Amino acid sequence: MKTYSAKASEIQREWFVVDATDKTLGRLASEVAKLLRGKHKPIYTPHIDTGDHIIIVNCSKVVLTGKKLTDKYRYRHSGHPGGLKATPYGNLMATRSDFVVREAVRGMLPKGPLGRSMLGKLRVYVGPAHKHEAQKPRPLSL
Repeated sequence: MKTYSAKASEIQREWFVVDATDKTLGRLASEVAKLLRGKHKPIYTPHIDTGDHIIIVNCSKVVLTGKKLTDKYRYRHSGHPGGLKATPYGNLMATRSDFVVREAVRGMLPKGPLGRSMLGKLRVYVGPAHKHEAQKPRPLSL
């Protein structure tokens, strides 16, 4: 018996809405990454993007456990000496919570062109409203 490999013409993508209210950031990100990769489908193929479109709403209400709001930092560097910037996650969650959720999901996807195409199917919104009602997304509880 030959190993099955999904073709691009066989992939059917669905739209899902995930409410991030009171969800733990890492657990939410791992479930969303699994859906974006398509690992929940029987036609999953590692080298092909078989995943679905995911809309995350209320990402400002996501929870970080422990003392991560004060002790965890996001680092970036300008490339110049002394150019290291550190931002606590408490500040990021207050100002750019959609960025925090997107980066958590991005870290759990494959690196390279395949992961970037999977991340393109993710939409993250701070509030409960989104602009994808025409796609008739189904609510998904994680």
